Amino acid sequence: MKPVLALVGRPNVGKSTLFNRLTGTRDAIVADFAGLTRDRHYGSGRAGPREFIVIDTGGFEPDAGSGIYQEMAKQTRQAVAEADVIVFVVDAREGLSAQDHDIAGELRRLGKPCVLAANKAEGMKDSGRLAEFYELGLGDVHAVSSAHGQGVRTLVDLALDMLPPVEEDDADAQDGEGVRPIRLAVAGRPNVGKSTLINTWLGEERLVAFDMPGTTRDAISVPLERNGQRFELIDTAGLRRKGRVFEAIEKFSVVKTLQAIESANVVLLLIDATQGVTDQDAHIAGFILEAGRAVVIAVNKWDAVDSYQREQLQRQIENRLPFLKFAALHFISAKKRLGVGPVWQSIIQAHRSATRKMATPVLTRVLLESVQFQAPKKSGMYRPKLRYAHQGGMNPPVIVIHGNSLEHVSDSYRRFLETRFRKEFDLIGTPLRIEFKTSHNPYADKDGS
Repeated sequence: MKPVLALVGRPNVGKSTLFNRLTGTRDAIVADFAGLTRDRHYGSGRAGPREFIVIDTGGFEPDAGSGIYQEMAKQTRQAVAEADVIVFVVDAREGLSAQDHDIAGELRRLGKPCVLAANKAEGMKDSGRLAEFYELGLGDVHAVSSAHGQGVRTLVDLALDMLPPVEEDDADAQDGEGVRPIRLAVAGRPNVGKSTLINTWLGEERLVAFDMPGTTRDAISVPLERNGQRFELIDTAGLRRKGRVFEAIEKFSVVKTLQAIESANVVLLLIDATQGVTDQDAHIAGFILEAGRAVVIAVNKWDAVDSYQREQLQRQIENRLPFLKFAALHFISAKKRLGVGPVWQSIIQAHRSATRKMATPVLTRVLLESVQFQAPKKSGMYRPKLRYAHQGGMNPPVIVIHGNSLEHVSDSYRRFLETRFRKEFDLIGTPLRIEFKTSHNPYADKDGS
């Protein structure tokens, strides 16, 4: 599981600027789950080989009693509960404030690992003004400039070094035949029926669920075997060890969902037929695609809607989730155990597609046949020339195409090629990524070829 860093501090100290610096984005809404993350935004970051999730929060006023500030305080506490390490951001130029003291007191009480970052400190590294922040009792003060990037990498390394080393997940080693189980995450909004579906599966298979921690953090998975195929259900549905849940955590944890999607081979996206396709559904679907995970869509509570609602829902899926049109779609009732069986077949098919091996000669043949059927359009003086293709990765499958002037290949032609490759290799339920690599032509600038 990726570690989680939460950025906490009073308003206007530069948390969003630091968030954008860590995630490499220009805006602070990277995975904004509408209605659940008010002033709490999620993104992915990387420091060398180490990846992490970062949460940006609104201004924290621990003693706020009502209104928007109370809501922001609640959201910040949620972020703190979800995080492995807190990055407490203060303003080096404005100096120490009473509100900083209040926040520090709250963080000390919670006892989470914490790094103190004095932001806007460009040119102040050796300044005595930073010394006053030691009053907060949170250890060393680290001078950074989010706007200019100074000290940020060191700050992240310090934060990640505070975590215990990750224990290797030995789930694969438990398989006597050496075949890895399919890691399956069930993702969806609150009350969509995730727990009901998982309990139905476990009940049908007459297996006792037990905890299999994969890391030192509280990540839970449930082993399951069906028709000789081993699965590992990655928890997003509230299957927690009693007494191990922070009291402030809501039933739906965005971080838990993001981590589960990242850890999975296949994600089952569960949609509530009675609610339709919401913004939250679209955000979760977008993150699944961004993570490159194989996906199956299941619409739950199908028995609870009439024919008109069913027709409207199918239209919503086409309009709001067009980027998942490669995924198998099922209509089920987890409570009544209707339509659940075929979902397993689609999960296995999606995993098989995501891990498909594609031979270079076959890929190149399909590429050249596609070009012969429909050549890419000329762009100005340049016409892209596609020469050969090979596989560049799996889960998701990556096809690398080599040739000349490939930077001029249009998005529509890329989609045309994707359709041809999908058909040839029967790629259902997995994203497919196509990369173009252009060979430099030393005469290109001379004759316009």
